[in-house]
Order: sequence, then C-alpha cells, then structure tokens
Amino acid sequence: MTKRGSSGLSLLLAIDKPKGMTSHDVVNRVRRVFGEKRVGHMGTLDPLASGVLCVAVGPATRLDAFMSGHNKTYVMDIAFGCATTTDDAEGEVISRGEAPSDLLNEQIAREVVASLVGKGKQLPPVYSAVKVNGQKSYAAARKGNVIDLKPRDFEVLSATLLSVEKKQLGELLPAVQEGSELVPVWRVSMEVSGGTYMRSIARDLGKRIGCGAFVSELRRSALDAVSIEECISLEYLETFEGDPASIAVDPLRMLPYRYAFVRDTELVRKIDNGAPISPAKLSLNIPLTHIAHDDFCCTTQVFPSSDPCFEGETVALLVDNHIKALYRFDESKGQLCAQCIFSLGVERGSNL
Repeated sequence: MTKRGSSGLSLLLAIDKPKGMTSHDVVNRVRRVFGEKRVGHMGTLDPLASGVLCVAVGPATRLDAFMSGHNKTYVMDIAFGCATTTDDAEGEVISRGEAPSDLLNEQIAREVVASLVGKGKQLPPVYSAVKVNGQKSYAAARKGNVIDLKPRDFEVLSATLLSVEKKQLGELLPAVQEGSELVPVWRVSMEVSGGTYMRSIARDLGKRIGCGAFVSELRRSALDAVSIEECISLEYLETFEGDPASIAVDPLRMLPYRYAFVRDTELVRKIDNGAPISPAKLSLNIPLTHIAHDDFCCTTQVFPSSDPCFEGETVALLVDNHIKALYRFDESKGQLCAQCIFSLGVERGSNL
C-alpha cells in the first residue's frame, strides 16, 4: 500500500454519505483515493444517517475551525410507540407505548410538526459524541456509567410534514423480534441550527405525546448552502479520473466572511509571509453566505461592501481565485493580522 502523505491538493468535497458508514469511514475512503494524510469531515453524521457530508482534503482541513454552527436540513422518519437507548433504530427498546390513533390524521400531524418551529433547549442523546469529563458520552454509556448531560440551545427554523403512514415496528427496529405491530411513522423535513440533535427532537416528541418515539430514517439534505443534489458518491469519487478541482465545493459559500481578491504582487508577498495588511489596500465583497442564489455554482456574483472593518472581523483573501488566507482585524493596530495562511491555496472549483 502506498504511504499516505501530501497529495498536492487543497479542496472541499461534498460527499453523499451512505447509511451504515461512520463519518470517519468516509474520511478513510477519501484518504485512500488521494493518498492524502490530511483529510477531515465537517459536521458529523451518525452511522444511521445518510446525506451531505463535507470533507476537506489537504491544507483545506484547517478551515474546519471556521466552519462550525451551520444550519442543516434533514428529512427524518419519526416512528411512534417505542423508545430506545440511542433514540434511533440502532438501540435497545427501553419502553413501549400505544400510539394514539390520531397520529395518523395528517391535519393533526401537520399541526404538531409546525409547532416544533422555534427556539428551545434539548438534552443530547446519551449515545452521542458530547464530551463529559473528557470522555465521549457514548463511550461512558457503553461502560454503564451515569451520564450528566446539560441541556443545549437549539432552534428549528422550519418544519414540514411530508407524509404519514403505518409501518411494521419489527421492520423499523431490529431489537423488536415480533414484526406484526403497525405504528405511525411521520416523514418530516426540518431546517435546524448547528448543534441540534434530530434524535432528541424525535425522543422529546414521543415523550410529549406519551407513547415514545425514535428516528427510523435520517437523511441530511443540505448543509448550509451545500445541497444533496451537488454531492458525489464515494463510488463516483473512487473511479473519477478528471481534475479534482472540477468536483470541489467553493468554501466561500460556507464561510460567513467578507472577502477580497488580491492581485498586487507586493500584497501577495505579504500574505505569503503572514505580514499585517491595511484594510485600505483591499476591496471587500459581501459574504457569499449572505447572497441568495438560484444555482449551485453562483459565486460569480460579486457584490462590493464599503463598510469599514470592525474589531475581530475575519476576512478571506483570495489569490488566483484560491483562498490563500484568513485575516482578522485588530482595531488597536488598524491592521488586518494573519489568522490562518494556507500553504496551498484552497480550491474554489474549476468553473469559477
């Protein structure tokens, strides 16, 4: 096997993660494709879940620290009448309850789903990657330890009922041996804030109704501006023989920062050396995350921003249409100071 090192690539990919794989499994597959040691994912997906998973390759992995808190959109199946240890179909049954018959009424279901919109607090699932006393919650739970998780803020920005149907519980939940019992299953589409646990939403809804509930299917259909339609499969990636830049996702679409194109050779030299830069030397543009687009590849729309830099503001600097650096404004110095320099500029895609 070829030893992994540097592939000479620096880019962001949007992968359609298959159900049954961990996010780290996807990272390992991408590592093998490019022979690149530096590969990381942004926004973990549970093994049960499929859908949009952004994977950074090469120096682009350093963007991870700047890409947290993105809104996410999911299509989720909520099965009623049972609660599990993991709040999804992979856990053991901890309680059973008779689901009210009116859960099959679409009008009632639609009203209940709509009521989920808003801000609140939720307890993360016991089997999650939340750290408790330096240990991941799921690791502590597997050892039988008592876990004291704290409520976390979350927000449901939109919630839409897609369908209501009956399904056999045994087909949804491997832990249930008898498969004849029919239970209501709601398919919903939800946009939520970063850090929201979909399993907790299903669990808490089951508690609210009084019959228990768990996630039987989960698919992430969008991660901020990146949609499932523009994702590639691992199989496609493993047989792809073209220019990797042509399948890269523009990271600017996920960075909430103003940006500037740098063409002056002296400024480029300063950036390479991480030297401070005067904002007066730059022509800043509105963040791409603030612009509504109709197409996937739409970053040709550049809108100037004349507002002065403010204390602590981060801006992205582009050289040859690659993200070369992130700088932070220090008001006391009146200068933009280097925050993150990319030895190899991060690709924005070959069609930009």
